[in-house]
Amino acid sequence: MDTWDTKPSFVRSDLPLIDCDIHNRVPSLGTLYPYLPDFWVEYCSTSGFGGPEMGDYPGGAPTSALPDTKPEDGPPGSDLELLREQTLDFWEADYGILNCAYWVQTVHNEYLAAALATAANDWQVEHWLDQEPRLRASLVVSSQNPLTAAQEIERMGDHPGFVQVLLPVRSLMPYGKRHYDPIFEAAARHNLVVGIHYGGAAGIPPSPSGWFSTYLEEYAGAGQIFQAQVISLVTEGTFDRFPDLRVALIEGGFTWLASVMWRIDKEWRGLRHITPWIKRLPSDYMRDHLRFTLQPMDAPPDPKQFLRMIGQLDSDDMLMFSTDYPHWQFDSPEEALPMGLPESLMKKILAENAREFYQL
Repeated sequence: MDTWDTKPSFVRSDLPLIDCDIHNRVPSLGTLYPYLPDFWVEYCSTSGFGGPEMGDYPGGAPTSALPDTKPEDGPPGSDLELLREQTLDFWEADYGILNCAYWVQTVHNEYLAAALATAANDWQVEHWLDQEPRLRASLVVSSQNPLTAAQEIERMGDHPGFVQVLLPVRSLMPYGKRHYDPIFEAAARHNLVVGIHYGGAAGIPPSPSGWFSTYLEEYAGAGQIFQAQVISLVTEGTFDRFPDLRVALIEGGFTWLASVMWRIDKEWRGLRHITPWIKRLPSDYMRDHLRFTLQPMDAPPDPKQFLRMIGQLDSDDMLMFSTDYPHWQFDSPEEALPMGLPESLMKKILAENAREFYQL
C-alpha cells in the first residue's frame, strides 16, 4: 500500500493478529447473476432494479476509502488480490473476518431479498473463502423476514468459512424483540456470532427525533443506535432465551459502553420487578455476550486514558482488533491501537479475544 511505508511496531511475528472487520464488496448486481435463478435475473434485468440501497459509505466522503484501495476495475473492497495485500499480508494477520455489507434488508420484495442473500453467500464462498484460507466470512441474510433469514443460516451455517451472521444496526424494530428470535436461535444453534454492524436503511428515521440533515450527523450519531440495540437485547431477555448467543458490535465505537452499563444497572435495581426474566445485573450480560471491534476508535490515543476506559468496563475481554478496511479510520498504522499498552492486554485485543469469541 503506497500510503503506508512501514508496519506498526505492534505487528510482530510472535504476536498473533486477527482483523475482525474487513469489507469485501459486491462490485455490481451483475456479479451475482451467475448465482441467481434465471427468473430473478430476468426480473432484475427487465425491472431496472440495480441492487440494494447502499448509502452507508458515500463515494466522495473522505472516510469511505483509504487512498490506493480502489482496484482498476471495481469499487474499494471488491478485489481479492488487493485486499489480501493491503490487509492480511500487510498486518501479518492469522485471520481476517469479512463483513459484506450488502444490505438486502432494503429490498421490499422479500423473495428477491432472500435470493440475493443466497447469491451473495455463494459468491463469497467461491471468490473469497475458497481462494484465501486466512479469510472467514459473515452470512448475508434478509433479516426483514427472520424466517427466511433463519433458512439461509440453516443452509450455510455449517460451512467452516462462515463464523458470523451480519445484521445492520438500523432495523425496523429493536433486535431484542421476539420477532428476531428465529435468527438468534439459528445462529446460536450453528455456533455463529451475530454481528451488528454500522449502517442499513430500514426506512425509518435513524434518531428518536427524526431524520438527519447531513452525513456528519448520520455517521457520528450511529453510536446512539448501537446503545439502543444493546439495551434492547438485554432488557427483552434475548440472552436468557439464548444463553449461548454471542453478539459482536462492529464499527459503532465502544467508549459509550461504560456509561450505559452504569445507568442500566442503576435503573434495573429499582425496576427489576417489571423485568423478572433478567436474572443478573445487565452489565454482566454485556460482559459475557458482547464484544466490540476497535475501529473507528472513539478513545483517546493516550494509553493511560485508554486503560482507564478498559477499567471502567471491568473486563479486558470485550475489545477485538479491526482495521475496517478499506475505510479510512486512521492516518497511519501506528494509530490503529494506542502505543504503550501492557503486552498482555495487547495480545488479548489483537487476537486472543477474537480467537475465543469466534472460536477460530
